[in-house]
Amino acid sequence: MGSRGTDVDVIVIGGGVNGTGVARDCAIRGLSVALFEKNDIGFGASGNSSGMIHGGPRYLTKNPEVTYTSCLDSGHIQSIAPHMLFRVPFLVPVFGKGFGAQIELATYDAFFEVYDRYQSLKRGKTHLRFSADEVSQLEPGLTRTGGAVSFDEWGIDGVRLCIGNAKDAEERGARIFVHSAVTRIARASDGKVSGVHFVDTETGKPGFLTAAVVINATGAWAPITAALGRLPEGAARLRPGKGIHVFLEKRLSNFAIITKAVDGRQVFLLPWQNMSVLGTTDDDYYGDLDDVVATTGEVRYLREAIARVFPAVRTARAIGTSAGVRPTLHAWGPSPDALSREHQIADHRKDGISGLFSMLGGKLASYRLFAEEMTDVISQRLNVRARCQTQVLPLPGGESPAGFPEVKTWAERFEMDQLTVARLCFRHGARAVQMLETAPAEQRRIICPCEPVTELEIRHAVRHEWARSVDDVSRRTRLGLGACGGMRCAAACGQLVAEERSLSPGFGRESAASFHHKALCRRLPAMGPEQARQEALSAAHVYAQTGISPEGDVARLFDPTESRRSGLSGQ
Repeated sequence: MGSRGTDVDVIVIGGGVNGTGVARDCAIRGLSVALFEKNDIGFGASGNSSGMIHGGPRYLTKNPEVTYTSCLDSGHIQSIAPHMLFRVPFLVPVFGKGFGAQIELATYDAFFEVYDRYQSLKRGKTHLRFSADEVSQLEPGLTRTGGAVSFDEWGIDGVRLCIGNAKDAEERGARIFVHSAVTRIARASDGKVSGVHFVDTETGKPGFLTAAVVINATGAWAPITAALGRLPEGAARLRPGKGIHVFLEKRLSNFAIITKAVDGRQVFLLPWQNMSVLGTTDDDYYGDLDDVVATTGEVRYLREAIARVFPAVRTARAIGTSAGVRPTLHAWGPSPDALSREHQIADHRKDGISGLFSMLGGKLASYRLFAEEMTDVISQRLNVRARCQTQVLPLPGGESPAGFPEVKTWAERFEMDQLTVARLCFRHGARAVQMLETAPAEQRRIICPCEPVTELEIRHAVRHEWARSVDDVSRRTRLGLGACGGMRCAAACGQLVAEERSLSPGFGRESAASFHHKALCRRLPAMGPEQARQEALSAAHVYAQTGISPEGDVARLFDPTESRRSGLSGQ
């Protein structure tokens, strides 16, 4: 019960990193909170980003204050979630010969010398300058360069960061409603916000919850959500930008490599966890935000750019793509990649509805700061004096100073291989020990060998992390996102999800089939002709087992004439 005669003090709409971050901060400060997410935690940009907690070197020349705050917040995130982060060294090569190349290299060297001043804030290493021969030794896959400089950043799993924030909020009393769509933001007769009407998207069951404050933290959906409160058009204006990534089956490089695409935009090859990532595009987006997919043209754009400097990309097998929409602040005129990644808080009292706020813009790397600023505003409005502690209080699993237990010790104790334990610890930190200690021995079996993911973790995702389907489990654990595309694990996962939810085996089969279909759609834009033929055989087996008929682009896999004509290849 809220302290102001309402069901809760604050309702947060949106289960991305900003929404879960502000829900956590409000809960820590003693406010009662409810969070609504119509899809799944981390469904949008937070779960489809480049997975980087970076320091913002791109802002250094025009707005060094942003670089400072980004680096500072990166350091805070490392301290509260040490188990989630991993170091990513970047290499910026210079191509060509002669005086021009040396001038370019010297310019990069000077630029990153300035950036070094901020590295200590995020425990980063200072940059280094390498000759052409040194670059060839460090990164043999690169074409001949004129030298390079390195700089240091950090990678993270965006969905796990969202889950950690939501879980901590729940443990402090917040109510988390996943797969629950807000259908209307209610207003009292005096114009103040009074709560939200919502519906469970799976069961169709409606509900209503009252609150003193409602926060619209729905990212690129913010203008649509604002309209649910009958706000005037433009009250929460954004210029959404689509970005895609291509996932390759293994790590191809030692460093993340930055280069330029045909139009001069920066793109990268990124060694990320156990695979390689090509990224990213940046284009205005006007389509369906609930169904954002990569296109063959976008994949070719990235492959062409990276293959020009790292030829091995041409022969690497694509295992998937992702697509998300950035909630970039609106501006008329600049190209999409030049738009600000800053954030703003919109107080809609000026639009006639007091108590409604929208979080606009922002990025993964500075979510905690954005959430703090939003909660400061709410605290002032509700006369709460508690200060922000999200920079010092650990997220679930980050309680151990080392981030996670000694992997070898626990692998031996529970008779598991070290990789399985290491991946469990990466996702759950110090809490992985409790999970292993309390689970029956038979639940330690591996369900997804590519990642790997155990039965224990699947059951945990359903019981404690709001997972309702194979898709949801995959989002939390990376199950089925490896080289096999879920062929060896989705069906077993579906059975476990159905069992945990006390649903029929048929639900498990349907959930697995849905996952296969969506995974195939994600791989389709990146397939070459040979891979397309192999995928058609696998897909035919899945569709035969489930009775589902292929539709749309997937159906093209089974039409050789159409496949050849359209060139399903992303290469």
